Amino acid sequence: MGLTGALCTLAALLGAPSPLTAQNLPGAENPPAQSPAAFSAQPSAPPPSAGGFFPLSEVHRGLTGTAWTVFQGAKPEAIPVEILGVLRNARGPGQDMILAQLHGAQAEFTGVVEGMSGSPVYIGNKLLGSLSYRIGQFSKEPIAGITPIEQMLGLRDLPSGPGQPNPPSITPVHEEALVSAPAALPGLPVDTGAMDFQAMDTPLVMSGFLPQAIQLWQQKMTGTSLAEVAAGGMMSGASPGGSSELDDRISEAALATLKPGSAISAQLVRGDLEIAATCTITYIDPKQILACGHPVLQAGPVSLPMTVADVVTTLASPLNAFKIINTGATVGAFTEDRESGIRGILRAQAHMISMHIAIDGPEGPRKVNVEVLDLPSLTPQAVLVVLYDALLQSNESTAETSYHITGSIDLADYPPAPLDLWAAAGGMMPAPLDAAMQTGERFMSLYSNDARRGAIKSVDLHVQAIPRRLQVELVSSRIVSSDIVHAGDTVTVEATLRPWQQPERNVRIPIVLPARLDPGNLRVLVSDGATLDRTLNQPQLTARSADMDTVLAQDRRAHPADRIYVSLLAPEAQAAMDGHTLTSLPLSVANALEPVRSTQDISLNGESAELAGQAPAGGVLSGFQILTVHIDAGGGLH
Repeated sequence: MGLTGALCTLAALLGAPSPLTAQNLPGAENPPAQSPAAFSAQPSAPPPSAGGFFPLSEVHRGLTGTAWTVFQGAKPEAIPVEILGVLRNARGPGQDMILAQLHGAQAEFTGVVEGMSGSPVYIGNKLLGSLSYRIGQFSKEPIAGITPIEQMLGLRDLPSGPGQPNPPSITPVHEEALVSAPAALPGLPVDTGAMDFQAMDTPLVMSGFLPQAIQLWQQKMTGTSLAEVAAGGMMSGASPGGSSELDDRISEAALATLKPGSAISAQLVRGDLEIAATCTITYIDPKQILACGHPVLQAGPVSLPMTVADVVTTLASPLNAFKIINTGATVGAFTEDRESGIRGILRAQAHMISMHIAIDGPEGPRKVNVEVLDLPSLTPQAVLVVLYDALLQSNESTAETSYHITGSIDLADYPPAPLDLWAAAGGMMPAPLDAAMQTGERFMSLYSNDARRGAIKSVDLHVQAIPRRLQVELVSSRIVSSDIVHAGDTVTVEATLRPWQQPERNVRIPIVLPARLDPGNLRVLVSDGATLDRTLNQPQLTARSADMDTVLAQDRRAHPADRIYVSLLAPEAQAAMDGHTLTSLPLSVANALEPVRSTQDISLNGESAELAGQAPAGGVLSGFQILTVHIDAGGGLH
């Protein structure tokens, strides 16, 4: 099928008139084919946004205009445009698309390029819309879809600023604002039965990240346009020398360079590392800009730093042409990410979450300081990938390196949540990834908690890199004491531990048997920290997620993985509620709790776990064993 037939088929499937049949288009009168001379006289600079708007109702086949985009550097260049027609409802009910063919040496060489989305198209000096969509991947001719400016102007008129629902500088994004259907994300094709019809991807630049970290990001972003990572870097805004101060000042000099057709970037992460998506400015006025012509994150209200961008070069490719970009100085904040484009407020400050990582290893201290976006669908992944990359970017990062992570997550309206995590080399997962995953899961339990009221203010991590394997296995355990035991006596538990490729060693831990215990058998749990935590935090009958107070209480009670614990499992009732474990409950209290545990966050257990003793394990311990002590009025130990 040729281009004409394909476009006609596409139009028919979308319920629109055939874009190449002049008599079927409103306002068309069979204009002659355009010659190269029709595009010879091009303006030297894009018209200002104040020149007025070209009505969609007057668009017809045969119109010629000019698009503006940056192919190299920061100066927009002209692209001759020939209008092919209008596809009615192509972007959804009431959301039309103007189909156009690009001309000129640049466009015909590179084709439709990632990062070109948002490029303004003018008929005369009136703004028609933005280049936003492409058709197919191996098209012989650069055919693009234009989002009409009439549909983008709805973004311009949305409320913003203090007193509105989503002021850009302070209000975090809420999860209910997200559109979660993967098919709605840019970069995913819409099946027309004839050809792929999709939004131009926005080049996602990951500056300072190692290939392993980029691959992890792509795995987490599979199925969205954010999985496509282009080449690029950052010109400014990083914290020099690992400084904790990020340069987020608004650059008046950079603001003065903005014009329709300029490249513009939205930062998801900024600082010593950067993740940024780049497209093109369509419209600008003294307060705001409109860009892209399609969604970037499909997130609704957002708060993302907005920076200028410099195009190093444009890579031509029949499969995936894109701009190679350096991001530049901050000029404001993006506040809206909607179906018809994204809006940025000039001179506004975005709300970000600070993340500070201090790493100590054999080579000395090293710091990584960044800020990450505050957006439920992406923030946990950004925190995970930043930490993973920080652990990899060191000469001491080898297959034999283990990690100990301490620190805290600082929350508004709550006390800081402590962290004490271990990742030993030689496990099922590489230690850097294990450390990052554990930290990410802990962050997710707080960040995604539906009961959290305030924002996450910062994540402060201290990482100790230890150049050896730290696995320690619990081989055996036993009671070594007098053969006569009474309640209230002190007995000694001896455990045999086997560190990685080292001789076994014995650890003795004295414990006191509570005086309240009745004669009979008493179970003793010798274990690692994770097993003890599972014993204290029994599963609950309700499917409700734990609230913030419960999660924070459990975090504070978590037992570090580098110790061995001895706990008594007494035949008494135990209840867990609101993140706290109540041991040795009277039977009357347990009976009172039983009727309500199916509707409350309460778990009941017939055996009460009570920590009786602990000792350093010399590494990350794994394993558990259960011993039995027989307490009798006449004595006796088994």
